[in-house]
Amino acid sequence: MKIVSIYKSPRKDEMYIYTEKRDLLSKVPEALLEMFGKPIHVMDMPLKADRKLARVDTDKMVAGLDEKGYFLQMPPVKDDYMLDLYRDRPETGVR
Repeated sequence: MKIVSIYKSPRKDEMYIYTEKRDLLSKVPEALLEMFGKPIHVMDMPLKADRKLARVDTDKMVAGLDEKGYFLQMPPVKDDYMLDLYRDRPETGVR
């Protein structure tokens, strides 16, 4: 059983890095940490084979930990119609 540490990005909402607790952030590339910002520790948790996580495919996360020593969870993709809320509306003068 692995113990996983989860860190959130102060720069990008809903972006997280998962690492094995014993490794801390030692296997995360420096360039990724620069883009990510100073990681904020969220929690540690035991990772069991049958554990379900809200927005992460557990198998992909474990594969990332095994192959690279970390897993990067990207923010969910925003629906196009939501992006329209922030576009200028010249025909109405409303933003």
